[in-house]
Amino acid sequence: MFPQLSDKLQEIFKELRGHGVISESNIDAALRQVRLALLEADVDFQVARKFIASVKEKALGDAVVRSITPGQQIVKIFHDELTALLGNDAEPLRVEDRTRILIVGLNGSGKTTSAAKLALLLKKQGNTPSLVACDLQRPAAIEQLATLGKQIDVPVLTPAPGEKNVQRVAAAALGRAREPGAPVVELFDTAGRQEIDEDLMHELKELKAFLQPQETLLVVDAATGQRAVSVATRFNDALSITGIILTKLDGDARGGAALSMREVTGRPIKFVGTGEKLDQFELFVPQRLAGRILGMGDVVGLVEKAAEAVEAEDAARLERKLRTASFDFNDFLAQFKMMRKMGPLENILGMLPGMSNVQGLSIDEKQLKRTEAIVLSMTNEERARPGILNARRRQRIARGSGCTVTEVNDLLRRFDHMRKMMKSAGKMKKMMAQLARIKS
Repeated sequence: MFPQLSDKLQEIFKELRGHGVISESNIDAALRQVRLALLEADVDFQVARKFIASVKEKALGDAVVRSITPGQQIVKIFHDELTALLGNDAEPLRVEDRTRILIVGLNGSGKTTSAAKLALLLKKQGNTPSLVACDLQRPAAIEQLATLGKQIDVPVLTPAPGEKNVQRVAAAALGRAREPGAPVVELFDTAGRQEIDEDLMHELKELKAFLQPQETLLVVDAATGQRAVSVATRFNDALSITGIILTKLDGDARGGAALSMREVTGRPIKFVGTGEKLDQFELFVPQRLAGRILGMGDVVGLVEKAAEAVEAEDAARLERKLRTASFDFNDFLAQFKMMRKMGPLENILGMLPGMSNVQGLSIDEKQLKRTEAIVLSMTNEERARPGILNARRRQRIARGSGCTVTEVNDLLRRFDHMRKMMKSAGKMKKMMAQLARIKS
């Protein structure tokens, strides 16, 4: 997220950390560079100015000037102020026994997909979500929502063909009998436009007055920069939104919209879309995002992703296999699928502290796919007993995976090396245990 801004800020802080003593001129020079970095990242001018003034005031305090590690102290101040700018604490949804959520936004912002992503997240949290297609302007939007609903196994209420009255659709949704059990959450996907106009706002105001939703969430495309802030302001003025969903956060190199949004609108960013897949959607936690921008990582977020993607039983079985050096290509494939569930590996590595500072950090996804193709081209017996892979079998695997025999041999050599290392580690562990017993 925000690679350009993150790289520039980390360069500035690296220079600050190099000073044994911090003077006002050091701080001024650094903050001038920070201001430029923020403006280049598309942060609102007034927001950037206020932010820099707040950081400077705290950075010139006695606690920093007399500190043993003044550079580190300034980075902490910057982290705290960035967290405050983003909203301090995460703002979860207000979910009641029966909750209505109105999803609004312009066309192309990812509104319909975000409605489905939020429904999936709510389902994972133990709620009973349903989607209601209220975009009567575009038949394609209704079809898209119905398709997404099937993918995540969430019911979708679609209007009758030719229906033009959005309140009738909403009334039909509210009139449905509810099943006892988990809290019911109804998400209403509304019509959008290319631009904000009076007709759109009038329709949304009337729908909101009719539904009386607990949440009115605005979906905004983070990649549109300053325009995203302007759109959020106008929607908030008209509808008094309760929160914002930022989409395409993974593809926005600048990211200034996210940093300006809370300050300008006074409304919290509640969720962010971090990829195209329906599960690449997460609660917005200001402190974690600030840490990721400043290269401090997001270990809590990483642990949460791992807990969601990896079953405890599978993890225990793999750990046992690794410990006993009986790990085979079937286990390799299972581990590969677990990692895939957590999202793009580059994003996962970026959540580790300090990894964003590593130059040239990139994962060759094509190479990973080739590796997976080689393993998938093996028979179950070959995966379980790699030792039987003779020259003829390797040639067949190479043909089946679209790779060369050399690539197949490289993978087998690396796998064999890994197994030997595991065996050595197992022997060392046994030896240490025996020594401990002798001593006792």
